[in-house]
This record gives sequence, structure tokens and C-alpha cells, in this order.
Amino acid sequence: MSDYLQMWKDLDMDVETHDMLCQVLPTAFGDTFLSMENRPESMGFYDFVVSEIHGIRPSEMIAAQKEGKKVVGTFCVYVPDEVINAAGALFSGLCGGSQFWVPGGEKYLPKNTCPLVKASLGARFDRTCPFFRIVDLIVGETTCDAKKKAYEILGEDVPMYIMDMPQMKRDIDIQKWADEIKAFAAKMEELTGNTITVDGLNDAIKTINAKRKALARIFDARKNADNIPISGLDALLIMQIAFFDDPARCAEMANKVADELEQRNKDGVSVFPAGTKRILLTGTPLAIPNWKLHHIIETSGAAVVCEEMCTGTRYFENLVEEDNATLDDAYMALSKRYMKNNCSCFTPNQGRIDDILRMAKEYNVDGIIDTNLKFCCLYDTERRNVEKAVNEAGIPFLGIETDYTDSDAEQLRTRIEAFVEMLG
Repeated sequence: MSDYLQMWKDLDMDVETHDMLCQVLPTAFGDTFLSMENRPESMGFYDFVVSEIHGIRPSEMIAAQKEGKKVVGTFCVYVPDEVINAAGALFSGLCGGSQFWVPGGEKYLPKNTCPLVKASLGARFDRTCPFFRIVDLIVGETTCDAKKKAYEILGEDVPMYIMDMPQMKRDIDIQKWADEIKAFAAKMEELTGNTITVDGLNDAIKTINAKRKALARIFDARKNADNIPISGLDALLIMQIAFFDDPARCAEMANKVADELEQRNKDGVSVFPAGTKRILLTGTPLAIPNWKLHHIIETSGAAVVCEEMCTGTRYFENLVEEDNATLDDAYMALSKRYMKNNCSCFTPNQGRIDDILRMAKEYNVDGIIDTNLKFCCLYDTERRNVEKAVNEAGIPFLGIETDYTDSDAEQLRTRIEAFVEMLG
């Protein structure tokens, strides 16, 4: 990693503790990613981003702040990036995906809290993640009880804004979310000093839609029943980086990957042997650098060809209507698109089950693995309905609960290898 020491010091980071993370990450990345054969050449960009993960994008954000721009951190795919972009601010996902940050979070939260939430607090309060130090505002949402209480704690240390997410999908709920987006736009105008215009918001919608289209092309290439042009690990990495990269650059680089994958499908170039079993992974999000489950699956004789999760299809499926006549029209268009996401926070949530069954067909999967981060009661409870529907559809199913530690890695490998062998 290049020398960003002074930048980290200026951010009041605990540089000594942060160095411990910087020493571990390259080895973990090398063992997980660089050991794979026949990776797409276009993955070189993403390898570079990881090698400079706490330097290159943070330095861009700091440079933008020096020009008077603001940086907004988010935790959920329901917070509309379009509004942040239209206000002239930068945005970054903040979900913590490393066990390194969990002990810091446990100083403030019960141990039986989701590791993603604990890691996120640890990253901020232990001062070991530059993204958490840079942000001028963190935007939370009411999709998760653990996060709701964590936001109160974060609010003691950094400005917070909370969006009240509806828990149902009636017409009144879609209108409520449009109103929440309108109020959020007013907050962004207050933060940045910029006025959000309908033309500016329409442009932002097109920018984020372009990113979604590029990511969708990558996933479309993964649907090929006769070829697997990219590993699930590499596809996951692309999605994880999409949460904090510049949206226009994200679209450009994702399109380059998609071009290569489409050519690979034409040429029959696969990263796995013919007959490798195809897995749909569903459930809780896998924030960077949480690569454990993909790595175990793809070194156990199977390939992940789709992720029905926030770090997967929920991030890019469905586009926002463009060229809206008024701001209120644009807020409603945003609401309609975001409310199509089927998070387990909703009740009823038949839409998520419909998504899983649809994706099982579209991606030609042989089996479904549903993963749940420990103490995420929403996804854990919803597994019952998911498993019932999947079993009725005649698709092999495996439910897994895990966290960020490696203590269960061998147990998971034993279960996954048995599941893959059962697939025949």
C-alpha cells in the first residue's frame, strides 16, 4: 500500500492498531483471490483497489472535501444514492465486514448483536477505518432494530440522519417513503448548501441507473447454463467495491468486466470445470472483506453464480424512471424503485421468496445455500418460509449460520462439501 500515513494521522486514526489490519489484509486477499486460476484480466482494477483500499478512495474523498464537497456514509441499499449525488456530495457504504472491528463494537453493544453492526461501530470508535473518519454525515434507516440502537450510539460521535423505512408495501407506504426521500433531499441541501433541482436529480438518476445496468450485465453473464465465466468471489468483490467507488467509474469498470465475460461465454472460457454445481447464495449481506463463505463453497467443488442479498441482486435490480417532470415525480419514482427491494424487514415478504425462486431458474442453479449472520433474527426467522418454498420447488437447500470468525470454517466446509456431494 502506498504511503498514506499522514492522511491517516490527519484523520485522527489509531495508526498503530490500523497497521495490524493493513498487515493482515494483503495475505488474506492473496490467499483467497490471487490463488485462483484463469481470473478475468479486468479484475486487475479491483485487485488494485483492495491493495489501496484505505488510501486511494479516501484520498479522493478528502480532496473533494477540500473543494467544499461533503461525504455521506450509508449502511443500507434503501438510502437513495441519487439524492446524495444530486446534492453534489460523495457517498460511501460503511458496513463493517471484518472480525478485526468486532471487539471494538462489543464495548458498546451486547455480544449477541449482529457482527456487521458490531464491526461498524468498532470501525468508527476504534478509529481504524478512514471511511468512518471522513464522513460529514451518516445516514441510517429503520430496517434493523440492532442498527437503530447503534445509530443512537454513533450519533454521540458523528452527525446522524435517520430515514424511517416503512415495513409494508401498500400504496400509503410507497407514498411515505417518497415523503422520506423528499425530507432527506432537504437535509442534503442543508448539509451541502446546494439546491437539488429536477434536472440535477434526473441526471443523478441516470448516473446511478448506468451503474446498475453495468452490474446487471455482469450478473447476466453468470446466468449462462453452460459456462461460468467468473467466480462468485470475484463477482462479490465487484459488488463490495461498488458501494464506495465513484458511480461513473464503477459503471465504466463493471462494463469492462461484462465485456470480457460476454466474450468468455462466446469462447467457452470458464473458471470452473464442466459440471461444477451452481449455487444460489441468499440471505444477509457480505460486507468487505467478508469472503469466507464464498471461498469455502468455491473450494468445495461448487461455484456461486448469484447472490440474492444486498451485496448482490438487491443492489442493482430495477431501475428508477428517468426524465421526471417535477421533483415530487422524481421522489415518487425513487420510492417505487427502492420499495421493490425485498428485504426481510418487510411483512409480509412473499416478494423475496418469489425472487429466490425466479433467480434459481434464471441462473440455472443446482442448489441454494441460505446464509444468516448470527443474531440477525429477521433473516433467521424468514428462513423457515424460504426453505419451505424452496423444498416445494424441488430445489436442494442448505441453511447456514455464521459470523466473521474462522472458528467455524472447517465445520462449514464439512457441511458444504456434503451438500455439494448430495447434489450429485
